Amino acid sequence: MTSRPAGGGVSEQLEGKHVVLAVCGSIAAYKAVEVCRRLVDAGLHVSPVMTVDAMRFLGPATLSALASEPVHDSLWSDADPIPHTGLGRTADAVLVAPATATLLAKYAAGIADDLLTATLLATRAPVVVCPAMHTEMWEHPATVDNVATLRRRGVLVVEPGVGRLAGGDEGAGRLAEVEDIVFAVERLLTPQDLAGRTVLVTAGGTREALDPVRFLGNRSSGKQGEALAVEAATRGATVTLVTAADRPAPAGVEVLRVDTAAEMEAVVLSRADAADVVVMAAAVADFRPKAPAEDKLHKAGGVPELVLEPTTDILAELGRRKRTGQILVGFAAETGDVLPGAEDKVRRKHLDLIVANDITALGVGFGHDTNAATLLDAAGLRTDIALTTKRELARIVLDLVAEVLSAPGLGADT
Repeated sequence: MTSRPAGGGVSEQLEGKHVVLAVCGSIAAYKAVEVCRRLVDAGLHVSPVMTVDAMRFLGPATLSALASEPVHDSLWSDADPIPHTGLGRTADAVLVAPATATLLAKYAAGIADDLLTATLLATRAPVVVCPAMHTEMWEHPATVDNVATLRRRGVLVVEPGVGRLAGGDEGAGRLAEVEDIVFAVERLLTPQDLAGRTVLVTAGGTREALDPVRFLGNRSSGKQGEALAVEAATRGATVTLVTAADRPAPAGVEVLRVDTAAEMEAVVLSRADAADVVVMAAAVADFRPKAPAEDKLHKAGGVPELVLEPTTDILAELGRRKRTGQILVGFAAETGDVLPGAEDKVRRKHLDLIVANDITALGVGFGHDTNAATLLDAAGLRTDIALTTKRELARIVLDLVAEVLSAPGLGADT
């Protein structure tokens, strides 16, 4: 068996890339704080730009503290004598969140009368705008035309949502969710090595009913599977996440929710044939009660006799059905030495790659935001991943998947 080093730290694709985060005068400006924090956490260098009106809603000290450098707010008082060209030329992307109707109109018309609009005209980097305004303004023909003009010019528009607006109103025009905004930027700056691929990921722990109230389950949070789904989508894949976890739907991913092993089996097997990559990160029950009680079991009735039956081994079934060129990734949550079980599963279930971890190790496995694992492929090549974030582990796993997809001869025989 041979070993190879694993990566670590923040995303290699994003580390050190420069994003100009521009904030306009909207009540939604407060959400830019979380956008900024998330971008910095992803390893990006964030240069904040605020309009004069934005500072009516958000103090510049807040963004200055969270971003990679102090807020830029003027063409005339910046340390750089020509700040708009400096920002525009060094940016890998410009993000405007929130973008007001005024900003959209100025940008579409080519008006450059402040630092932000001048920067937008001075940059050759891709631009992302996230509109936020009242419904009447968003639906006005002038705004509709301006947005259409910007799209024709290649500007990426992150559509506003529908929901509560300022003043208690409801309707379209609400700034997109932070997760959707950050996802748009990360995808824009990440090599699209999975573009055109279809990826199916499972997550969470299934629940097998004992009675209408109780169930047999496990401690899986679904975080690792979700991280894999988001990473795949960021790299351009069309992603479906089949999950038993009660977590918000991640950006850029189709989510199908299930509860039991049988439900997961039905959904996964119905979708697997169309997938280029199947990643079985879910903790699927090995056994379920053979005859769940129709009514709630009561203590007064005595200790119930629990008879179990095996569930379908979904991963093994996927291995039997695997078509030529399809990549199948399994997971093995172990206690103690992970290698013997992992090696057996790779061989017996016809896997291309397995991710095995010792869930008794500190910070590893169920419920944590971190993980450590040993990756083993069909050729016996081993990758040891020290404790890192689950998103970083997802990146390393999908790096290996992308390698196999680009050289199908490396995959396991079907």
